[in-house]
Amino acid sequence: MRPVRIANCSGFYGDRLAAAREMVEGGPIDVLTGDYLAELTMLILWKARQKDPGAGFARTFLGQLEEVLGTCLDRGIKVVSNAGGLNPAGLATQIGQLAERLGLAPRVAYVHGDDLLPRLPELLADGVDLAHLDTGQRLADAGVDPVSANAYLGGWGIAEALGAGADVVVTGRVTDASLVLGPAAWWHGWSRTDWDALAGAVAAGHVIECGPQACGGNYAFLEEVTDRRYPGFPIAEVAADGSSVITKHAGTGGLVSVGTVTAQLLYEIDAPAYVNPDVVADFGTVELTQEGPDRVRVSGTRGSPPPDTLKVALNHLGGYRNTMTLVLTGLDLAAKAAWAEAELFDLLGGRDSFAETDVQLLRFDTPDAPTNAQATAHLRVTVKDPDRRKVGRRFSDATMQLALGGYAGFHTTTPPSAESAYGVYWPALVPREQVEHRVVLPDGTSHVVPHSPSGVRRRRESRPLPPSGGPVEDGPTERVPLGRLVGARSGDKGGNANVGLWARDEDTWAWLAATMTVERFRELLPEAAGLAVRRFELPRLRALNVVVVGLLGEGVASATRPDPQAKGLGEYLRSRTLEVPVRLLAR
Repeated sequence: MRPVRIANCSGFYGDRLAAAREMVEGGPIDVLTGDYLAELTMLILWKARQKDPGAGFARTFLGQLEEVLGTCLDRGIKVVSNAGGLNPAGLATQIGQLAERLGLAPRVAYVHGDDLLPRLPELLADGVDLAHLDTGQRLADAGVDPVSANAYLGGWGIAEALGAGADVVVTGRVTDASLVLGPAAWWHGWSRTDWDALAGAVAAGHVIECGPQACGGNYAFLEEVTDRRYPGFPIAEVAADGSSVITKHAGTGGLVSVGTVTAQLLYEIDAPAYVNPDVVADFGTVELTQEGPDRVRVSGTRGSPPPDTLKVALNHLGGYRNTMTLVLTGLDLAAKAAWAEAELFDLLGGRDSFAETDVQLLRFDTPDAPTNAQATAHLRVTVKDPDRRKVGRRFSDATMQLALGGYAGFHTTTPPSAESAYGVYWPALVPREQVEHRVVLPDGTSHVVPHSPSGVRRRRESRPLPPSGGPVEDGPTERVPLGRLVGARSGDKGGNANVGLWARDEDTWAWLAATMTVERFRELLPEAAGLAVRRFELPRLRALNVVVVGLLGEGVASATRPDPQAKGLGEYLRSRTLEVPVRLLAR
């Protein structure tokens, strides 16, 4: 059977609305998928549901579907999306009402069973401790009340729905890659133990899940992307053996290259063994080949049985927060910042009056600056507390009392602001037998979807690695930014940050693997001091993945870093200088 052409039209809740129509009208596809969920999104959907019990799904999906549903039915294009969020049944109902208004009759199915929130007391009573994956703290000992708790389901519910004739399948919290694995397994008739084929589909799903990032979006080597129009969205042509070709519609912007696909494979992962509910895909076995313009083959992915646990993403409310940013200009900026900080907290009754404070002096200034803006720095003050009154206008109004009684040149980037609630992300594991994966088919019948068999992880085929015991002695060197040789892609994994680094040729890879030790990484990223750093090699991709545990605190919603999702972390590292062999620079 020919490969199945699976297109993506969304990488997050809020992505390009026109993408669904562009993917359906831009060329032949068999399946239209969209990824709308992230750890933070589940908290956003919970907040929406507090205002409207019928909410809890990604409403933008309905607008996109309205534009393409008729065409998809005419052409036999299946639609698969995790836009159901916390309420897939509600979204399925809304799709039915939308179709009725349009005079259409799609067969709609939905997948659920991921929502464990009502069952948390039962699970804890049964001895499921839901310990935090990074800290080891048991949920029962944390003294918190989660507002969402969703297990990550796999793709077999999607496959069953498609096999039963569904035209549209919406889900709750399945893994991002399941949006590709499910349709590919249905199309090719894979079995539960076709580990390598399933692993290949996971790799393809991970590449296209973030939309245009696979097609030149957010790409490190800007000079390689010669078509600077907004990038096209990606398509995975998944073959019967699980290999795929990543491409995009003709005539769209951006670039699909070994580099852009490598960057996306490294995005927001941990160890190369990428665990999914249906298979463990070893990204260390992936091989990439440029087959032609905007066509990259992904092959060789090895798979193993999944573990007997599922990951669970919990969120609980951490309290309330507020941030004010004070602008400092000209001379004596450190002294001005210290004065402002002391004066502000004196007005507020001291730092101890808040549960948590975070003060950062962000320096952008240059000596003898040619413009006023280039002589400024920011003092960013964040306060957190369970009592919303403490961190609301009481805090932000206090900063304005410095306007006439503080340092010279005082002004702020924004007016006084109100407090906002923030969430805390809590990753955990749950035994699979405690989770009932269910699919409701177009005829209304409901079925339990069995979990795939677990087993022993297969060992990776051996392949010689470059030396990693220290810097390579390789003739004269020059001190240059790391990014002159190496690409990077970074992001968040809950409270952790990952940075994927890759080289474009074997000699540079040998130097990178030998040079970029954990110790060297810490030198380049002083923020990692005191934090655990995990380093993994992926030689077939000429890449390293480095994970900094706890860099983002308790997750995106509560992080106080100016870059709370670590999106700019990779580019920061590329700007850091170190000694590089001159012969590599000549390349």
